[in-house]
Amino acid sequence: MTDKGITLLSRYFTDFTDTQTAQWEAMEHLYREWNEKINVISRKDIDSLYEKHVLHSLSIAASFSFEPGTEIIDLGTGGGFPGIPLAVFFPEVKFLLVDSIAKKLKVVEAVAEGIGLKNVTTLHSRAEEIKNRQFDFVVSRAVAPLKDLWSWSKPLLKKKPVSVAAAYSPGLICLKGGDLAKEIQESGTRPRMMEIHEMFPEDFFREKYLLYVTR
Repeated sequence: MTDKGITLLSRYFTDFTDTQTAQWEAMEHLYREWNEKINVISRKDIDSLYEKHVLHSLSIAASFSFEPGTEIIDLGTGGGFPGIPLAVFFPEVKFLLVDSIAKKLKVVEAVAEGIGLKNVTTLHSRAEEIKNRQFDFVVSRAVAPLKDLWSWSKPLLKKKPVSVAAAYSPGLICLKGGDLAKEIQESGTRPRMMEIHEMFPEDFFREKYLLYVTR
């Protein structure tokens, strides 16, 4: 990991274990190597991996604390975001990373194996084709409209929290940007909306949001 990447993550998170620090450090080389073979991150963004992908994903960790044993599905994970950074941050939480494009999951699997993640599995599937599986949370950075994300997520969510101590009800947590008023209205949902720029005051995060939708 570049010094800039280390500085950026440590500006907002200070309690990484040695294992986590090593995983953050190993991540950049693996993504660069695999991105040359299978393009999952735009060429101009690979130099900003830690800001535009890792820290963006970790806005979820800055807002939610997941209990050990929580099961989370990442819909449309692409190159593994937000799932891979969240799996590093929450080593006792189980993550299923789903994408309809198999070659993207090849990168996800290689990165997860390369940094030693034991809490990640993958599934090659479209979101709407997943049956008989339920999770505590759905996370997503996919570009699909909120209306679609919620319709795919609702059948995948458990009815009750992972434990009595859980601070949050099962729901969809998605990363979005721009003016969302029309998209939210069309979705028929009433999400809790959090401004990422308030968590991480970097220019990149202006007009970027976390939306949390429950039943």
